[in-house]
Amino acid sequence: MEVHVTAETAKKLKDLAATSGRAPEDIVEDALAGYLGEVASVRKTLDSRYDDLKSGRVKPIDGEEAFRKLREKSERRRSFSPTSIRPSPCSPDHHRLDIDART
Repeated sequence: MEVHVTAETAKKLKDLAATSGRAPEDIVEDALAGYLGEVASVRKTLDSRYDDLKSGRVKPIDGEEAFRKLREKSERRRSFSPTSIRPSPCSPDHHRLDIDART
């Protein structure tokens, strides 16, 4: 099989082959095998999630509502401020802090 790449990609491949001591063909084989495996995994996940939606096992949510909830959650985390942090006795190999926080 013949694969065509840009000059920039060819240079990167040549440089990697030179520094790693591996043949360019082996690098391309490993890269493609990993990429194709990842694409197959993502496709399987997407298909499964679509099937869940289609069957009614999960309910779709409005995108704006999802972003609103994420923004609220982030804001709550940012507004957290500990009232006191004090060292707590523990073994000499570990460091532990007890945190009293407002809720």
